[in-house]
Amino acid sequence: MKTNHGFFGRIVAAFRNSFNGLRLAVRNESAVQQELVALVVLIPVAVMLPVTRVERLILVLVMLLVLVIELVNTSIEATVDRISLERHPLAGLAKDVGSAAVVTTIIMSAICWLVIAGPLALQWIRGAGA
Repeated sequence: MKTNHGFFGRIVAAFRNSFNGLRLAVRNESAVQQELVALVVLIPVAVMLPVTRVERLILVLVMLLVLVIELVNTSIEATVDRISLERHPLAGLAKDVGSAAVVTTIIMSAICWLVIAGPLALQWIRGAGA
């Protein structure tokens, strides 16, 4: 039986489901845990860097994008595993392509950090050596 919770009830339910999904991913996926550690470390770094607001936004959003793609990849893997644990070329393809999306996003993030924060880090290192 379908219940009508109204507009705000549906929004609350959607947020509850989303939070539950994030909680389960954090609990069960080491890659998600590692990416959250990176976020906890790098967001304060991004906030403290002497860069423009847009550059700071790019640094934070690209890290969040890594987490988003990891969550999508986790859902793909869970779905494939739910359907069947037997080895199948299409299952392997789905998992490998999801993994490739994660790696591509990590590379994008690294490039953004190197281009924006890299010169500042080099300047800091050179200044510390003087």
